[in-house]
Amino acid sequence: MRKLLFLLLILSSFLSQAQVKPTPATDRLKSIAIRKQLSQSSVANQTGFRNIGPSVQSGRVVDIDVNPNNSTEFYVAYATGGLWHTVNNGISFTPIFDSEDIIGIGDIAVNWTTREIWVGTGEVNSSRSTYAGLGVYKSNDNGKTWTWLGLGDSHHIGEIKLHHTDPNTAWVAVLGHLYSPNKERGVYKTTDGGKTWKQTLFVDDNTGAVDLDIHPTNPNELYAAMWYRTRRAWNFEESGETSGIFKSTDGGETWQKISVVGAGFPTGAGVGRIGLAIAVKNPNTVYAVVDNNEKRAASTTATAANRDTSSYALDQLKDLNKEQFANLDNKKLNAFLRNPRNRVPGNYTAETLKAAVAADKFQPTVLYDYFYDANAALFANAVKGCELYRSDDAGKTWTKTHADPINIYSSYGYYFGKVFVSPLNENNVVLSGVDLIASTDGGKKFKTIAGQTAPTVHSDHHAFWFSNTNPNHVINGNDGGLNMSYDAGLNWSKLNSPSVGQFYAIEVDMATPYNVYGGLQDNGTWYGSSKNQESSRWLSSGDYAFKSIGGGDGMQVQVDWRDNRTVYSGSQFGSYSRQVLGAAANGRNARGNSVQPSRNLGETALRFNWQSPILLSRHHQDIFYFGSNKFHRSFSKGDSLVAMSGDLTTNPTQGDVPFGTLTTMSESPLRFGLIYTGSDDGLIHVTKDGGYTWNNINGKLPKGLYVSRVVASKFKESRVYLTLNGYRNDYFNALVYVSEDYGSTWKQIAKDLPFESVNVIREDPINEKILYIGTDGGLYISLNGGENCMMWNKGLPYSIPIHDIAIHPRDNEIVLGTHGRSLYIAGLGEIQKAAK
Repeated sequence: MRKLLFLLLILSSFLSQAQVKPTPATDRLKSIAIRKQLSQSSVANQTGFRNIGPSVQSGRVVDIDVNPNNSTEFYVAYATGGLWHTVNNGISFTPIFDSEDIIGIGDIAVNWTTREIWVGTGEVNSSRSTYAGLGVYKSNDNGKTWTWLGLGDSHHIGEIKLHHTDPNTAWVAVLGHLYSPNKERGVYKTTDGGKTWKQTLFVDDNTGAVDLDIHPTNPNELYAAMWYRTRRAWNFEESGETSGIFKSTDGGETWQKISVVGAGFPTGAGVGRIGLAIAVKNPNTVYAVVDNNEKRAASTTATAANRDTSSYALDQLKDLNKEQFANLDNKKLNAFLRNPRNRVPGNYTAETLKAAVAADKFQPTVLYDYFYDANAALFANAVKGCELYRSDDAGKTWTKTHADPINIYSSYGYYFGKVFVSPLNENNVVLSGVDLIASTDGGKKFKTIAGQTAPTVHSDHHAFWFSNTNPNHVINGNDGGLNMSYDAGLNWSKLNSPSVGQFYAIEVDMATPYNVYGGLQDNGTWYGSSKNQESSRWLSSGDYAFKSIGGGDGMQVQVDWRDNRTVYSGSQFGSYSRQVLGAAANGRNARGNSVQPSRNLGETALRFNWQSPILLSRHHQDIFYFGSNKFHRSFSKGDSLVAMSGDLTTNPTQGDVPFGTLTTMSESPLRFGLIYTGSDDGLIHVTKDGGYTWNNINGKLPKGLYVSRVVASKFKESRVYLTLNGYRNDYFNALVYVSEDYGSTWKQIAKDLPFESVNVIREDPINEKILYIGTDGGLYISLNGGENCMMWNKGLPYSIPIHDIAIHPRDNEIVLGTHGRSLYIAGLGEIQKAAK
């Protein structure tokens, strides 16, 4: 969305949004000492966790660095899975960054002469699961020890470039905060190995450096890509006039903007994320890929020449008056109404709908209003998207390489934006997007790199490597991990031994042994045995311990404990279904019936969170709850859902990101119908009669913060726990509360936690004083009801986002759903003994 709309949204939403300031780097750095103290004093660390996978689906790769003299050795950086090293061409990997206070990575650089590894923390892909880093780290002993080099307020780092001959000189592209403006962004340079830094390129508080490249033989010549982007919980502005390409000819001391009017490269408000690549064979040739947010010309959008003329498209039903609606073609309108993809409620025909509009039962925009929401807005922008430009005079002039559109960005070019050029041939170019595409003619024509084994390659690509000796040897990093090819992408192997899945939510069943279910970032929903031990032995049988039960971005899961086969799961923005595992023939799982609530024509649109909450009542497991911006209930396993509430949010002004949605629900294990809800705009409600009446219970809590969890106690009916999360404000203070009176009053607990956003809290199954708290930095426990905490990280990376926790009451075990290292399990017996 454009800047004017963004400013209007800020003004209209200001009063309802969180009035907190971003957590300063000085406070976040204090967390290092706090974490150390909470870990060293922890009696919990007498018990260790074991990882149960899964690894088969892997996780998001952000960078690859290969030994130029031995391609069987390389490093792989994952968005939230850490840094891994292989010396056997990817057959096995060793994690080497697990000891540090941050695990999310934006970029790595390796000086293969000195064996120094530089890590820039915090990825730049700017998605919902893009975590803020803590700056730059360096190791000279292959990751055994690391030194923090500063830039603590950088949050997100796009690229690190090292001087060819001087190991003390490096440049860093700092993108800066994701959800707030800040000064520490742009290009930074060090000449003393990272002891001190100089900001040599700065544009403004919302424009940061997303990419860098350096001349292969002349380290004085560098190019930088600057990107204007602002993100808020309700809106993403992906482009701006201050985006552009800069060049330095004095080693990055000074910079000049070279993407100026008349140079051939796009300028203006539509310039989004830019990626750069210098051709090693001919350094005067520079490629720049841009996410161009300018509107497409009519010839490339859905016009009469390429549109389905047998039915109306949604945009044709916008801004109609009564006369225009009455004059719509009945045949085309009926085709729209009967299209199963549209799912228009009721048995309306063109004739009956026109009559209803004529009688003022509906507005003439009723169909457009029904289907258009913030998520539709995100996908409705018919922008130019991915464009590739080439300069053959070292950046003085630029030419678009292709005549046909490159449609690989969908609606989210901010998530990609990288170009790669072969060191052996300046015309061999690869672009990363939803698809991975390659050109052998300098970008004039592209083809998808797929081939005979394309199913092994996941979509959404972020990293790529060309061999400097074999033109057919390439490595690709994507949302599904790592792939390697020796025939230029005709066939691919999958190198997915690291267990680096990014779980959003998890659940357990009551089978013996019990299974763990969970939804993952862009890797669907899986379930498998809690006894699983990851190994390659399954390759001989073909029977992997975890099974896929859904695609897309996997979200929340609920399991009917009566049969351990009826499962509710789904993907983003509330697209859930119910299925019975093993019900279909040939061993395939039936995807089952949709359980997403709908509304009638003319009713206000429902809003669904990225991770819409669902809940089975353990009092009677035919009862199913669903949270949109309203609370919905079904007595028939989700087959019919009734809205039991009005809007349980502040009903905020909408941008292009769905906002004003429920995020969490909890029903008391002690009382049927005692239910709590929380929303992304900070409202907490309670009902004591199954949803017929609701009370707001915010009281004096901080306003406007994302409610990450509300949990009704299993020990005392009136007790309820609450966690608030300021991630979407770059506010990382840990906020945990308890109420002993149904939310009438709140008390803050766990005040000694470090500055890490809190995602989840759970009670112990036996001892009401024991609490388990998952943050963006790890797992903490309290043995005294939250008066003080300790870290529990034995067997875990020192820092890992914990998105969800499941407690298995029968087996007395805890399951962690991490966002970067899959699933971990540990027994609770020793913890419970320590609390006595």
